[in-house]
Amino acid sequence: MKVFDSLKKKAEESKKVIVFPEGNDERIIKAAVRLAEEGIVEPLLLGKPDEVIKSAEKLNVDLGSIEIINPAVYSDFEKMCQDFVELRKGKNTLAEAKEILQDVSYFGTMLVYEGKADGMVSGATHSTANTVRPALQIIKTKKGMSRVSGAMIMERGDEKYIFADCAINIDPDSETLAEIAYQSSKTAEMVGLDPKIAMLSFSAKGSAKGPMVTKVQDATDLVHQKYPDLVCDGELQFDAAVSPRVARTKCPGNPVAGHANVFVFPDINAGNIGYKIAQRLGGFDAYGPILLGLNAPINDLSRGCNALEVYSMAIITAALS
Repeated sequence: MKVFDSLKKKAEESKKVIVFPEGNDERIIKAAVRLAEEGIVEPLLLGKPDEVIKSAEKLNVDLGSIEIINPAVYSDFEKMCQDFVELRKGKNTLAEAKEILQDVSYFGTMLVYEGKADGMVSGATHSTANTVRPALQIIKTKKGMSRVSGAMIMERGDEKYIFADCAINIDPDSETLAEIAYQSSKTAEMVGLDPKIAMLSFSAKGSAKGPMVTKVQDATDLVHQKYPDLVCDGELQFDAAVSPRVARTKCPGNPVAGHANVFVFPDINAGNIGYKIAQRLGGFDAYGPILLGLNAPINDLSRGCNALEVYSMAIITAALS
């Protein structure tokens, strides 16, 4: 079964509530209507109802029973503000909370925190920072995690891989790379892979030297120390990580080389470029970026996304919750 089909099946079985802060965006409306009609996800749209309904009428679609919440007149707004102040532990006053929670990204994240929604999909008109910042402040990271990363699920026929970090950490240090490796291994397991993690570099097992190589070597050592059950090695060049023939020449006897299915890139340049090359020239389907390390699923869209991508990300988010 294809990755997306298995995630869709999981989402259908649980029928989670997913909140969309950008409720009057036409792409969001199209995706929400399809999700509701197919009974996969229960969409919750944020915005002024008259504006959302007007946008839907323009698209000639029926919102049916899809719930729309206007943060400005939300009945539990006072309680939400008080909860936010308590959550922030003195970092914000009640007056500040009332202003902050008018922001739909913060409001939507609080709905997830308070159990009114199971997850959130945002970013059609907001930046990644607008999605991630509220998530870090409200949802926070899982126990033992101090960072969030962004992974892509890559699929072509029977081939499945995880690429990370492709979205969040611009120039991760060794500790961050080690955490990305762990988070990515959990995503691999979610899609049925037995994770074999390659810590990527332009060097293979000491073929080059320098701070960029040392960073990946140190990250590999940290993975072995902190997560000894993971099958992980580095530093590895990409060809050595995926090709058994190359691996026999460059890294004979290596437990990961030639068989890797999780690739941890040394920085966001490599990760972002790498997945797009695989997608555009290699014919891979790319799902994500999926935000890893949070206590609840909050996922980011590209501002250039289309309705199908919103639909897909909502299903992935529901499957993760």
